[in-house]
Amino acid sequence: MPDQYISGILLAYLAFAVGLLSPGPNIMSIIGTSMAGNRASGKALALGIASGSFLWGTLTLLGLTSLLTLYASFLTVIKIAGAAYLFWLAFKAFRSASRSGDAPIQSPELGGSPWLYYRRGLLIQMTNPKAALTWIAIMSLAIDQNAPVWVGLTIITGTTLISAFGHLFYALAFSTQRMTSGYRRARRWIEGLLGSFFTFAGFKLLSSDT
Repeated sequence: MPDQYISGILLAYLAFAVGLLSPGPNIMSIIGTSMAGNRASGKALALGIASGSFLWGTLTLLGLTSLLTLYASFLTVIKIAGAAYLFWLAFKAFRSASRSGDAPIQSPELGGSPWLYYRRGLLIQMTNPKAALTWIAIMSLAIDQNAPVWVGLTIITGTTLISAFGHLFYALAFSTQRMTSGYRRARRWIEGLLGSFFTFAGFKLLSSDT
């Protein structure tokens, strides 16, 4: 594995994993479902969201590969767009950290079928317009016009596994009251760290030579 792509792949993994710590609609749906006392439904919802992550990653890779093959200069636009979104995530994290109180937790009421929760998770992820921007930012950390296909495939494979295990962790952990209480106490510190990381990743993307 050429050394020139290792750091970008690892940074993409890290950015994706850190993003899982930010309580967006996907995470809050899993937390709400698990807190309602239905661990199996929470796990099904988590797997649906992970499947959506895989699909978004694949679609983004195919789109970026085609664009960069035809227009190598488009990479600059992709980098700026990706960095801008990372800075926006940093701003949201810092703003959330400055606020006291808890974010509202919602649980989709879909009955007892795990399949319905899986489908719900997939739908939540695929209809999220921010997912495309997230994936552009992540792919931009490692992909350039000369990157071989295996770089993108490695990112998709790794992030899909991270998504599956990360969301399943939420489903399992937040079925316990102790974990829920601990997260709420540490939420502002977590958001502050998220903001710092997204700021670093944004500057790293803008300053890269690829």
